[in-house]
Amino acid sequence: MSSSTTVGSAERPLRVAVVGSGPAGVYAADILTKSEAVKSGELTVSIDLFDRYPAPYGLIRYGVAPDHPRIKGIVNALHKVLDRGDIRFFGNVDYGTDLTIEDLRKHYDAVIFATGAIKDADLNIPGVELEGSFGGADFVSWYDGHPDVPREWPLEAKEIAVIGNGNVALDVARVLSKHADDLLVTEIPDNVYAGLKASPVTDVHVFGRRGPAQVKFTPLELRELSHSKDVDIILYPEDFEFDEESDRQIQTNNQTKTMVGTLTNWIAEQPEDLSELKASRRLHLHFLHSPVEIYDDAETPGKVAGIKFERTELDGTGNARGTGEYVDYPVQAVYRAIGYFGSALPDVEFDHKKGVVTNDGGRVLDASGTHVPGLYATGWIKRGPVGLIGHTKGDALETVTYLLEDRENLPVAEAPAEDAVTELLDARGVKFTSWEGWLALDAHELALGAAATEAGGSHGVEVKRERIKVVPRGDMVDISRDGVAAQV
Repeated sequence: MSSSTTVGSAERPLRVAVVGSGPAGVYAADILTKSEAVKSGELTVSIDLFDRYPAPYGLIRYGVAPDHPRIKGIVNALHKVLDRGDIRFFGNVDYGTDLTIEDLRKHYDAVIFATGAIKDADLNIPGVELEGSFGGADFVSWYDGHPDVPREWPLEAKEIAVIGNGNVALDVARVLSKHADDLLVTEIPDNVYAGLKASPVTDVHVFGRRGPAQVKFTPLELRELSHSKDVDIILYPEDFEFDEESDRQIQTNNQTKTMVGTLTNWIAEQPEDLSELKASRRLHLHFLHSPVEIYDDAETPGKVAGIKFERTELDGTGNARGTGEYVDYPVQAVYRAIGYFGSALPDVEFDHKKGVVTNDGGRVLDASGTHVPGLYATGWIKRGPVGLIGHTKGDALETVTYLLEDRENLPVAEAPAEDAVTELLDARGVKFTSWEGWLALDAHELALGAAATEAGGSHGVEVKRERIKVVPRGDMVDISRDGVAAQV
């Protein structure tokens, strides 16, 4: 790296762009600012965080169920980082449209992609295209008030199948089965409340391919199921199979031991005669089921009428194999929640099988497998949609460590001045939002909740509403930008 002014000095900080403001992007920016090189004064950095949405936090805002108890703690942690003032936030800026790779390389010495994964992983079985077959990630986006999905959702089914045994599957099943009035204490938008309130659902079935010891959800998610009012949880004794690997996991993994213990306690407490259960809705947990086909019937051609599974058995290693026994469940909707999948980024090499930016430990690679100087990746777009918050922090540390190792050989930005990118966005008519704009939107959403509470509740239900999420992108942008303008 060569420059008339030393890059990384007080006169010319190392300019870094982070694309994506979810946990992965915020952690990467935070770790970089707290690195030993920066703390010692050896290096100065200037970091800009870009997001395609007007608000920060990524999947924490748009991918986690609103009644999830951990949301608030994670948001608070991310807020503290961005509220320090040493990391700039640019919302409503779409990489590939509003800013290209050429723009970023012109204005920054290094770029970290932290765009995550927002699409559903494919489920390749017949009938997946039928009306009433939905992606779980799409449904999550709807109930989380994502600005780019339709405001309405077709909640017409009485019986629903959710395929998957991870946290997203449980989130989807819990929101589908929970009574809408019990979600008013969360930040759900009014259109989501109205849709869920009108839902005729009576039974939600969750299906996993393997056994109770192989589930991918967490004890916290599992316990949340039991907190839903007027919803009975139903389990089936024939699904409780444990092989040698299951026994090993139960003995050596506290999380597995806790979950199996919870499930076996529930089934032990369950009445033999299920007609004794009196809740108006039921949430069924099924294991050892592998989906084979979603089908329609003569009465509702083109619409989901049921789903066929092959019963499975464990093979001694914790994996499942088919038994040749098939079972059908009449349902009118199917939600696929078997995982997220990353989306390709313009002008960046992408592994379409894994759904990740092609990289080596976070260093972005070109088609020949050579590191592209100055380009990095972190989070799910780097490693795939696996792991929890702790993994994301470790992931960001690895990426930032490589960036710091490479800093003497980074391509030098041609126009590194902090106001240069702002002028570029203004010239292109991009209505970008800022951290101060987010604070204005945040205050607005809190005020909406306070007003509903003060009016005696919401929708005829007396309940304290902490906030009500704003959905339309235009409204989010206007509130953010108007709030900043009012402060000037």
